[in-house]
Amino acid sequence: MMAPKKPVQRRQGTPAEPTFTRSALAPGLLGAIALLAGLALLDVDSFIIIRYVVSILAIIICIFVVQAKAWWWLVVLVPIAVIWNPVFVIDLHGQGWVSAQFIAALAFIVVGIRTKVPVKAE
Repeated sequence: MMAPKKPVQRRQGTPAEPTFTRSALAPGLLGAIALLAGLALLDVDSFIIIRYVVSILAIIICIFVVQAKAWWWLVVLVPIAVIWNPVFVIDLHGQGWVSAQFIAALAFIVVGIRTKVPVKAE
């Protein structure tokens, strides 16, 4: 005859403090949205707004990447910040520029998801 099974004891109380945050996720998603929305404005003077938004968000994500000590993402983000720079405009046109918009949007999403910024103990 089998002995009765003991009920599983579950821990109760406050869950453990998180060890990291995904601080780059929100700017990454916003940057991807701006890039995809910017496809409609590629040949319009209003595209300068998209350039500002994308460049600033790329720099913000660069800061989170440095805090996470994930230096390799800078290889992706710094060129995005430079190419979409609104001050010293690199004038690109055509299908390559449209492809660059999609690739940069994908890069923003991937970097936003993969970057884990450690939480500092207070």
